[in-house]
Amino acid sequence: MNDQISLVRTELENYLNESGISLSNFATISGINSGDLSRVMNGTRPMSMRVLDKITSALGLAEDYFFSDYVDVCLFQSKVTWRRVRPLLYRCAELGRIDCIGKIVNNILDDLNYVPVLFDVAEDFFTKKRYPAAEVIYKGISQSEKFQHSERLALSQYRLFLISLGENMDSNYRAATIFEGYVDRLELTDRLRAIVRLAHVYGSLGRWNKVDMLAQDLYRDAKIQYKLEKENSSLRQKSSSPAYYYVLYSHLMRATVCEENEDFKQALSYVALYEDTDWIQEDTVEARRISNQFKEWAKLNRLLYRLKSGELQVLPEYINQVAENDRELPIAIHTILSVANQYQVNIDDVLTRFSDRITYRKFPNYSETPLLERHSKILIELGIYYLKHKPEKGIETILQGLEFSVKCNNDGDIIRCMAIFEQNRGLSTLNEENKYKYLVNEVRILHEKNSHYSSFNV
Repeated sequence: MNDQISLVRTELENYLNESGISLSNFATISGINSGDLSRVMNGTRPMSMRVLDKITSALGLAEDYFFSDYVDVCLFQSKVTWRRVRPLLYRCAELGRIDCIGKIVNNILDDLNYVPVLFDVAEDFFTKKRYPAAEVIYKGISQSEKFQHSERLALSQYRLFLISLGENMDSNYRAATIFEGYVDRLELTDRLRAIVRLAHVYGSLGRWNKVDMLAQDLYRDAKIQYKLEKENSSLRQKSSSPAYYYVLYSHLMRATVCEENEDFKQALSYVALYEDTDWIQEDTVEARRISNQFKEWAKLNRLLYRLKSGELQVLPEYINQVAENDRELPIAIHTILSVANQYQVNIDDVLTRFSDRITYRKFPNYSETPLLERHSKILIELGIYYLKHKPEKGIETILQGLEFSVKCNNDGDIIRCMAIFEQNRGLSTLNEENKYKYLVNEVRILHEKNSHYSSFNV
């Protein structure tokens, strides 16, 4: 008897002895041809994934019960064949047996002929959002082709970058720095999307110099792609967005960088660039939709940059523009509060109007950390405003901001809240003092977990 089916044979023999049925009857019950089952059990025929599934089901065992042993069979005790390995990969992905996928990938990639077919499987897993399974394969391919300059290696790294993105900002930064070296190896259509995703990560980390450099790369590459698309329309079908979208988006990115650097005059010059869509030659529903979208952004952001520049007369128009936009409103409220605090403007009427909106709200398909950070910043600005206009509510609101800052582990906002509290400590009640001590202790615990312990004196 071949060792390759010893575990299956043992389990099946025990089942037959306990149930008192014959192998031929079991074949009928399981739906397996009796001759095929006999040859498999005698070791004269390799066991397919289909036969293994039917035996497992008939025995009433967990679907992946024999997987570890079956992987050893496929890799070490019989000739490796793609016809047997491919369905095993899919079943392992379906049942979450990432350990088995890793064992398969690490073994068969000794033969580089398997790289293309494994990459196709990884791409299929990625499309179907089976990310852990795809990740194992992409990592294996990247290791096998690390000395190559192939597009497949670059695509694998791009997919790994996308899979790695999550709530942890440090992890996102590491993923971005690893992937950045592979961006230029991607085909243009993939490169445009990749640059935008990289820019979003660096923007969330406040690395605006990086964002500006990426925006310039995006503009250059998108202009090249647009020329190629006009010469060959089939290239357009390979991209999720047309090249002219990325040309306009590069200007939007640079305007955002200028905003963050408080260079509002330069930001307005970039607004004019992405507002101008007359150069786009396409006259399609998609082109008109994209053109209108950028014009709407331009209209709103022009008001935003003028407001931040101190042109307070545009405040009513800006408020009316964002009032009905649920997604834009939290950002707008933060902007309005910041401007009010900077220029000593009373906005009690605005706060009354949007009182039901100044609460933490989740949005579908939005990761939680940026939403937490955004709300913490709103609370900080609101607390500063209240300390000037309604002191009795100021400390309470700053402590709420500190609580949200701790939740999203934002050191900058944590320090800011603590500094504001200390400066206004004389206004705090006993309950607020106790809450502050509790939150500072939470900060200590958080920093100890992250191995970045700092001392805070209360």
